Amino acid sequence: METKVVKFGGSSLADAGQLRKAADIVRAEPERRFVVASAPGKRFSGDMKVTDMLYSCYDTAARGESFDDAFAAIEERFNGIIRELELDMSLESEFAGIKNAFAHRAGRDYAASRGEYLNSIILAKLLGFEFIDPAGFIRFDEQGAFDLEATRERLVPRLEKCENAVIPGFYGSMPNDTIKTFSRGGSDITGSIVANAVNAVIYENWTDVSGFMIADPRVVDHPRNITTITYRELRELAYMGAGVLHEDAIFPVRKAGIPINIRNTNRPEDKGTLIVSDTAETSRYTITGIAGKKGFSVIQIEKDMMNSEVGFGKNVLRALEKNNMCFEHMPSGIDTMSIIVNSDALVGKEKAVLDEINFRCHPDKMEIENNLALIAVVGRSMRKARGTAGRLFSALAHARVNVKMIDQGSSELNIIIGVEEEDFETAIRAIYDMFVLTEC
Repeated sequence: METKVVKFGGSSLADAGQLRKAADIVRAEPERRFVVASAPGKRFSGDMKVTDMLYSCYDTAARGESFDDAFAAIEERFNGIIRELELDMSLESEFAGIKNAFAHRAGRDYAASRGEYLNSIILAKLLGFEFIDPAGFIRFDEQGAFDLEATRERLVPRLEKCENAVIPGFYGSMPNDTIKTFSRGGSDITGSIVANAVNAVIYENWTDVSGFMIADPRVVDHPRNITTITYRELRELAYMGAGVLHEDAIFPVRKAGIPINIRNTNRPEDKGTLIVSDTAETSRYTITGIAGKKGFSVIQIEKDMMNSEVGFGKNVLRALEKNNMCFEHMPSGIDTMSIIVNSDALVGKEKAVLDEINFRCHPDKMEIENNLALIAVVGRSMRKARGTAGRLFSALAHARVNVKMIDQGSSELNIIIGVEEEDFETAIRAIYDMFVLTEC
């Protein structure tokens, strides 16, 4: 039988009603054999995620203060789910063990992981699936980096013996067997790891949206959905701030050539977004997506005959390195160079950076310009579409947006532009109108 791995996010498992929806989705297809679960998320605006409750409770315990009330609230959150689902089970022994571990300072990673742990036990009972604790199988090395090979060595044979299982997301263990968590959103990574281990035909990531949207709905009203996107396109958009899936979750499934399907737990009939290694299918529009971020600065450098000076660019980068700074982009001309950096990283270092560049490079002119926003226009169909750049800049000119910087990747997969922060939203809407609304 072909195997599908399904992962449910915190909003998909926030309460008993959401767990029922998740269980119905799993039961709808017998191929959905392995389920990765998150901790309960917010049930309503103003509610608190269980992971945040656990962090707060543990911090109180670590200060040596009474944490009984905070822990009782966590217990009630899970007991309430059990009551509503009418399950014949109890988590009292698990609660006792966790409370004891809190009192003995088991660590914040341990504390945070217990939301996934407890919710997975409940979901496993609801589905009649086996429960597998990833602490014994998902491994990190001595430096705290995820170890895929060591994980596969343990996880593959364990899952081969299992017909169906629920596996908590978000955590594994260090070589000394202490609990180690991934960064926030790490349940996405666990789902990808499990999909890799069982060589799944697809990894379904169930959340509260029907896949990726072409643009940020906070900027563009009711943007269209992306039906199919490649891993490379996703990486480009994720780099510029687009988010539904934890970007680190791409790598275990990409390595195995397994597609990811982003689906909506509340609208299971929607097809969502399919993420694939490669596709001959062209997207419906010239572009696949638009994403951007504010908070950048430009170091403008001018020097006559810069292009003939060997090592000029290297010396500029050495000046950044000496000040422990990275650069985002570095467009250049014959006698000019622009270094795009994160504004926060530059704070307090402006004079030191300029002095170092001046010492190493002796430019004719140099200045820093702040309040820059970067926007990435990404799409595999851009390579074959004539006049894409012309249409892009025509749309921006019509919207009276001044383009401060242009950078196109060698793969022709993306065009990145820099605009004033005050023009950020206007620019995204203008690009969307040109490439989506006019192509409908």
